[in-house]
Amino acid sequence: MHSRMTTAFFARTALLPTGWAADVRIEADAAGRITSVAPGAAPGAARRLRGAVIPGVPNLHSHAFQRAMAGAAERRSPEGRDSFWTWRETMYRFVARLMPEDAEAVAAQLYAELLEWGFTAVCEFHYLHHQPDGTRYTDPAEMAKRHLAAARATGIGITLLPSLYRYGGIFGKEPAPGQRRFLNDLDGFARIVEEVRAAVAGDPQAAAGLAPHSLRAVTPEMLGAIAGMAEPIHIHAAEQVGEVEECLAATGARPVQWLLDHAPVDARWCMVHATHMDAVETRDLAATDAVAGLCPTTEANLGDGVFPLPAWRAAGGQFGIGTDSHVGVSPRDELRQLENSQRLALRARAVAADAMQPHPGRALLDAALAGGAQASGRRLGAIAPGTRCDLVELDLEHPTLLGHEGDALLDAWVFSGQANPVRTVICGGRTMVEAGRHVARPEIGEAFARTMRRLLA
Repeated sequence: MHSRMTTAFFARTALLPTGWAADVRIEADAAGRITSVAPGAAPGAARRLRGAVIPGVPNLHSHAFQRAMAGAAERRSPEGRDSFWTWRETMYRFVARLMPEDAEAVAAQLYAELLEWGFTAVCEFHYLHHQPDGTRYTDPAEMAKRHLAAARATGIGITLLPSLYRYGGIFGKEPAPGQRRFLNDLDGFARIVEEVRAAVAGDPQAAAGLAPHSLRAVTPEMLGAIAGMAEPIHIHAAEQVGEVEECLAATGARPVQWLLDHAPVDARWCMVHATHMDAVETRDLAATDAVAGLCPTTEANLGDGVFPLPAWRAAGGQFGIGTDSHVGVSPRDELRQLENSQRLALRARAVAADAMQPHPGRALLDAALAGGAQASGRRLGAIAPGTRCDLVELDLEHPTLLGHEGDALLDAWVFSGQANPVRTVICGGRTMVEAGRHVARPEIGEAFARTMRRLLA
């Protein structure tokens, strides 16, 4: 991997926890952790960043393999009744062809793209564990480690979340044949988790957590067996109306309410999607300090629905953003879609803003940084001592941003144009994106191209 380790950076203007500051010198140690931040400083020998520098954005939900099928599952079916559930059948057919080397090449391409747009960390919710017929690889964590290898090759930070997936419905419905690569009992899952923990041990750019896939995929006993662990816990919840109806029929409770009643939900937890909550669930989940993991471009693509953002924020709820199926790969576009979906649903503007923060771009970014860092289980999302040195330089001369500054610049970044104004990205103190391009883009792109030609042949 071609990267340059620099221990000091000088930002003409940077977004700090206290607000925008000028002439900011940022120093990092050899492990890529910020050791000092000094506004109003002289640059000295530091690497100069002439644009506006914001913290790198954590991506709290990724299924990397789905990057290879983005755009390939859009055709209308002959029946004309297309939904999340019909998309899922297409996904099952696709994963039957994916080999470990394919998964690594696709993940590397995705992670390079995420970095180019300003994501500097990813939570990889990984459930593609086994061979196409469902038998285990010699190393049960083979596929998980391929994603870790892709993260290390691209320089992105990663929280690897091996997923427990055993059943095909609430609670204990037998899985479909297309799900056989995902399936584990508790013992098999424990072996994967043990291997992942060992693989990330001592790596300052990596961490591990746990992902019971959903209430459709695990039993209450399985959930109870892992819910007491100290690591981040991510779970899909209430993404689709059909899931809510299935849970009500099986348990008498809605999915989020069932989890609140039966699991020790707290700040370790990330409820991915949480689209279909009622008012009581919204209030009670927010009170746990769990993070809502929103993936607006995927949720729009799959026809999931619109998250209750005003009620969630009024209850003090925290959220972060992810790219899930990777029909989009940009934090800017996730934030834009989140706000625009609210505007369409409510016939209002500046929904994420309030009297204290009138700029929706800044309000959305602040929330995504804090919620994404919490869900990652790593010290991220701020330009401050003790956090990872993850910096994104926005090009002030880019047509999208020209003439804007401060929080108005963030509004322009989120809500204007289609081109990418990200010029430089530093991840863990290493420069991974120069002049808008990942430093290893050619070799990563070649491997991805080979993989796609084989998969689509």
